[in-house]
Amino acid sequence: MFNNVIQSEEELEALFTPPSKGAANKVISIIDEHCKDFLARSPFLFLATTNKDGQCDNSPRGDYPGFVQVLDEKHLVIPDRPGNRRLDSMHNILSNPQVGLLFIIPGLNETLRINGKASIIQDEDILAKMADKGKAPLLGIAVEVEECFLHCANSFNRAGIWKPETWLEKESLPSPAKMFAAHIATNVIEKV
Repeated sequence: MFNNVIQSEEELEALFTPPSKGAANKVISIIDEHCKDFLARSPFLFLATTNKDGQCDNSPRGDYPGFVQVLDEKHLVIPDRPGNRRLDSMHNILSNPQVGLLFIIPGLNETLRINGKASIIQDEDILAKMADKGKAPLLGIAVEVEECFLHCANSFNRAGIWKPETWLEKESLPSPAKMFAAHIATNVIEKV
């Protein structure tokens, strides 16, 4: 389908100048006080996982600001709140523990990226601290941090993500209900 595909890291890097010293040296291996403060204010993250066959998944997770519990400078826990029960992220973590997290604070264009190794935990003492309306999560996704770094604001600035004047009018938005129904109908037809 594509005629001019980059095949090597050398080909790729030849197209760009090297990153700035700041960009090259911004990665740290712990949750420092700045990262901890960011996490305490973040109500939303994306959890990227991959299974043993390389198939990827990216799952949104959200709750009150600071819902992710920082245990120490190397460990954090994401509560697993009720959802669609597909367990895509959980299945992937069981076959490949490497995860990528992208934390967002509404109104802030910079994001916090954390990469590490995940495990699925049932530690009652940890999960009890993340109870919502008196109910502790059944599971938590614990992450042993390998990398933390702030990601620049360029993509959010270009998208105008926090600027209401750039948003589409509600009536012009795609209908999630129609999309969901069409996808289910397609899968039912394919399985018959």
